Amino acid sequence: MGINTIIYEEIKRNNNMITTAQIIELGFSRALLTNYLKKGLLERIRHGVYILPEAVHDDMYTLMLRSEKIIFSHETALFLNGLSDRTPFIHSVTIPSNMSLPNSLKGECNCYYIKLELHDIGVTAKSTTFGNKVRCYNVERTICDILRSRRRMDEETVISAIKNYASSDNRDLNLLADYAKQFNVHKILKRYMEVLL
Repeated sequence: MGINTIIYEEIKRNNNMITTAQIIELGFSRALLTNYLKKGLLERIRHGVYILPEAVHDDMYTLMLRSEKIIFSHETALFLNGLSDRTPFIHSVTIPSNMSLPNSLKGECNCYYIKLELHDIGVTAKSTTFGNKVRCYNVERTICDILRSRRRMDEETVISAIKNYASSDNRDLNLLADYAKQFNVHKILKRYMEVLL
């Protein structure tokens, strides 16, 4: 017995992945997933996320699938936005402060919390190295986040991020100034920019 055609087509549509929620939405039971796992037709890569055995695991994409509130930020956003060529060992995510990271994800990522009203500012979609679209903050929001969290980060990362932003052709200094006021980092940003530019 192979994978049901409807489920297989959904897996292929989702870059060789499927979630428990998607299986149930298609009208199938969790027991079917268990059977597929036992027979080696699917592999569990994360709580509630499954891939075909020959598929490559896109950890950013599967991490995002675990919660609709996860947005990649800080070092991970620098990488996704092309401001850093260093792939983070542990991904950084931001969620609203009125939520908590699922237990299954604690220890898998660096989590930052922000007020609910500031959570969605600057959200964009970026492609992972595997071509999957993930939620991520734009470059201006990322610079503000890095300045807000500079004590939790390596100083070299902070300086490098601001230098790379300043030399980028895709920068929007007006938007950065607007975000810096909203996130209360305008004075710090000004100091860094004066020193580095």
